[in-house]
Amino acid sequence: MIGKLLARRWMLVLWLPMVLSLFACHHDDDGKTASPTAALPRDEVRLPPNSSKRGYIQEQRVELVPAPVMEPVAGKIAYDEARTARITSPVSGRVISSIPALGATVKAHDPLVELDSPDLGQAKEDYANAIADQRLAEEAYRRAKRLYEGNVLPRKEFQQAEDNVTRARNAVRRTQLHLHNLSVADSQIDDRYFLRTPVAGVITERHVYPGMEVRPDLADPLFVASDLQSLWVLMNVFEKDLGLIRPGKKVLVSVPAYPNERFPAVIEYIDKVVDEATRTVKVRCNLPNPDGRLLPAMYASVEVQSDDNDRAIVVPLSALFTEGEGDQVFVAIGDGHYKRRDVTVGLRLRDRAVIRQGLEPGETIVAQGALMLRTEEANEQDSGPQSGTQAP
Repeated sequence: MIGKLLARRWMLVLWLPMVLSLFACHHDDDGKTASPTAALPRDEVRLPPNSSKRGYIQEQRVELVPAPVMEPVAGKIAYDEARTARITSPVSGRVISSIPALGATVKAHDPLVELDSPDLGQAKEDYANAIADQRLAEEAYRRAKRLYEGNVLPRKEFQQAEDNVTRARNAVRRTQLHLHNLSVADSQIDDRYFLRTPVAGVITERHVYPGMEVRPDLADPLFVASDLQSLWVLMNVFEKDLGLIRPGKKVLVSVPAYPNERFPAVIEYIDKVVDEATRTVKVRCNLPNPDGRLLPAMYASVEVQSDDNDRAIVVPLSALFTEGEGDQVFVAIGDGHYKRRDVTVGLRLRDRAVIRQGLEPGETIVAQGALMLRTEEANEQDSGPQSGTQAP
């Protein structure tokens, strides 16, 4: 019995330090006040790694880009009239050949359609008659000259023969010019007229069909052919913005068909008259279209570019928020940590803003979710650092 008591005492002696140690650990965990979380500065906010709000934050690295000059201008793509032909027939006639399809590619001076035209036959006959009359007049003149020089023919009759030659030669030139204007090179008398295209390109419109009777005074052209690799962009610029543009200035063109692309163009001509009703001036830009994706009559948005050496940081408007009397953004420090910073805004556009001061190239800002971060920052400042419970 005494042995069992001694054994229990030794066990208590051995286990007591361990029990006290466990008790001390438990007391440190639950009894003492936990060390407070370090408070962030008033202009900073940190999102925990497991915060669902991180999914609403979109960051963007800022770089120097060409500075916008003015608000984008609405425009419309049109044919390059220097490379477009609206083809009508200069003679009356009936279509007797096949007709090229819409979208067909043609070369300059290619025949488009053949006409049976009595008008052409009459023009060729007039030319042939003028040539014959000229020969007769010249022969009569040579004979009259010999007689006049032999004092056989009166001077008046010689002058009449000389005048007849001049008239005959003028008639030949007139009828020859008529055939030239019809693009007819041969003098063979027939009624076959080939209507040709003066430009290379694509047939974009066609208002003719087999067997159709055509005339020079038809309301619509028979064909429209255009080189679509070069187009125009027409826009109306407000009078107050005229000082920001000039011929040769670069622009970027956007169209709804390709929302993520911008096509380069160059201002070619600025009209010399201000529209009194709208106070705008018509401006024409030359738009290269090598792949043919842009089409006439497309609506466009035109953004005038600055000079190559005028570069700035441009941010989306969603990155800006107003605090007091100024604008601010959140700059990413790393791993959900952001710092609020004052910025100076220059030109403010519909969806972007030019930053003149406050940001450096290479920094990362919050492009989406800045207002949510500002609210989170205000909540952290109101609640203060979190504390543990005081030990009893």
